[in-house]
Amino acid sequence: MIPLSVMVTGEGTVSVKIKGRYGPGRPSRFTDILRPIIFWNITYQCNLRCSHCYIRAMAERAPAELDTGEARGLVEQLVGMRIPLLLLSGGEPLVREDIWDILEPAKGKPLPKLALSTNGTLIDRDTAERLKEYGFTYIGISIDSLNPEWHDKFRGVKGAFEAALRGIKNSLDAGLDVGLRTTITRYNAHEAPDIVDWCVKQGIPRLSLYILDTVGRGEGLKDWLPSHEQLRSMVDSLIEAARRNKGRIEIQLVRANFLGIYLADKLAKTPEEFRQYMEMLEAQGDCGRKSASIYPDGSVKPCQFVDWVTIGNVREKPLREILRPDNPQLKPFLAIHRNLRGPRCSKCPFRRICGGGSRSRAKILTGDPWGDDPLCIIEDPVALAEKWGFHDPELEQEECRG
Repeated sequence: MIPLSVMVTGEGTVSVKIKGRYGPGRPSRFTDILRPIIFWNITYQCNLRCSHCYIRAMAERAPAELDTGEARGLVEQLVGMRIPLLLLSGGEPLVREDIWDILEPAKGKPLPKLALSTNGTLIDRDTAERLKEYGFTYIGISIDSLNPEWHDKFRGVKGAFEAALRGIKNSLDAGLDVGLRTTITRYNAHEAPDIVDWCVKQGIPRLSLYILDTVGRGEGLKDWLPSHEQLRSMVDSLIEAARRNKGRIEIQLVRANFLGIYLADKLAKTPEEFRQYMEMLEAQGDCGRKSASIYPDGSVKPCQFVDWVTIGNVREKPLREILRPDNPQLKPFLAIHRNLRGPRCSKCPFRRICGGGSRSRAKILTGDPWGDDPLCIIEDPVALAEKWGFHDPELEQEECRG
């Protein structure tokens, strides 16, 4: 996750409340390998039919999902491990009527902090008040276009846009911090700065822009991926949007860590500033490194965008043991840069920081999950490193040992 606004202005909103202050010269220490952020897809069931759904959600609940007792026991584990943040997702997490029973062990506890990723359509006033009562620090609601017809078509149900707007209003009225979650494709990338301004007008303090990834139903949307030029144009426009809305909204870029390298090159004025940006980006973590995903059946993945790898199952082993650094299924993701073998990523001087972008895009577009992410917009990373006098001592030591 690239904190664009913090990089551009030094100011955040929701993330500062969750993590504390961070920025260039002050990397976040919110997570570590043994205490990652947990993204929990709590159900496969969903009331929408989104074109890109990363988990291939369905209309009915899957029989293999953790039952109430198992799910509640998992929450007890997360509390005991002092996991810093638990983000509930799905499917649509609010379709589970037992969600409040499941979360009871975390209610009133300082850790994990609770966040929700939702399509927003099921957040009525009572639900919003209950989310506030349970201490949710953040509610992420999906809006993919300011054009209601486009959003509804992408989300597969007519009226989804208006229902999401009601969910946003109810959440804001309850005093919850709300953020928009927008999936960026070649068909809506141009809307990004307008969505920023719309959020500010609505009093929404966060916008997370997810670059479309080719996992789940997203595998069938390869032609929807934004072009390099669209990504550059979008980021350039977002720099200006962040500056004019400093302190009122934070903009985050997700599923394209190379955009952080591009941003640092645009923003840095000295080699020292560039180095500080690199340290900040490295501290953000990535799949398996400082985050992990739990699926509805209890299987644990490096993240929800690497669904073809299972590192354990909470029905068979405590989560603490699954997340041990010596777990052979997890180990490759703790140092992704060592496994990259695409002609560009394997030689990139920023590979330890970027992690090679998306492993799922590499898998689907090149046939190799450890290959290059074709969406990377850095034209000549070696020349860029030379421009800023950037050297990664850890990479150099590994190359010498090799």
